[in-house]
Amino acid sequence: MKSICKFIADYMGFLVLLFAVFAFFIPQPGKLISPFIINYLLGIIMFGMGLMLNASDFKVVFSRPKDALIGLAAQFIIMPSLAWLLTVIFGLEPAIAIGVILVGCCPGGTASNVITFLAKGDLALSVGITAMSTIVAPFLTPLLTWILAGENIQVNIMDMFVSIITVVFLPISLGLIVKRLWTNFTKKAVDYLPALSSIAIIFIVFIIISANAEKLASCGILVMSVVILHNVLGLAIGYLVAWLFRMSSSKRKAVSIEVGMQNSGLATSLANIHFAQYPLATIPGAIFSVWHNISGAIIARIYSRQK
Repeated sequence: MKSICKFIADYMGFLVLLFAVFAFFIPQPGKLISPFIINYLLGIIMFGMGLMLNASDFKVVFSRPKDALIGLAAQFIIMPSLAWLLTVIFGLEPAIAIGVILVGCCPGGTASNVITFLAKGDLALSVGITAMSTIVAPFLTPLLTWILAGENIQVNIMDMFVSIITVVFLPISLGLIVKRLWTNFTKKAVDYLPALSSIAIIFIVFIIISANAEKLASCGILVMSVVILHNVLGLAIGYLVAWLFRMSSSKRKAVSIEVGMQNSGLATSLANIHFAQYPLATIPGAIFSVWHNISGAIIARIYSRQK
């Protein structure tokens, strides 16, 4: 079983792509699954994050506050700004634009920690920034989304705040409680959590692509181009910012990956909950989930060769 779980975790990017392609060409099976299950799948991912969090993950915030704050500020300035800029440059329709902006305004994804490790980056800094961005997300994600998209689409800040608390904070808190009360169970479960999270991400992408296969066929190239640019520019500008602050090579890698890799599952869930009248709003998050795992594997290979 452990070998199967390791295979799923190691080849998550390939599996996500495989299921996305299947969902696009054969969408009928995915259409049988209710989109509302996405919220529960994201809850599973966040619960796993809670089981894996340690007090030491926040140590970097106090031992190296400058590094952590630079990474956090870069996360919530670069990606939202890029998202808004890309929607303007490409003249995206409101439904797709809100999806792109949601991706940009979400916190860093947990996959960034794995990619940072593979890239030989500063893993402690990566985990610390992910934890910090997740904590401030209930406040910053709704606010930034309202600022950047509020003119064209009605954004209810309080409803989004409650949603993030429900689908992110509560599962993470439950995971922390389970870890505290059932230590032995948690130690055994840790080996399987990456695979479980990977399966949840695969299903999220599968459901969203299946539900929007026809519409994706008409705007897929445009959305994919925007998503790829968003991710690649985030990785590049994140690295540049860290370099400008004279951070070490390992820190530059961590900041770059933290900025470029988003919690696109959360973006998809928020789009599904709050912008159901715009079905295409879920597409950028789903495509980002596919692409950033591919780009993450590539950038990890590139970065790992740097000293």
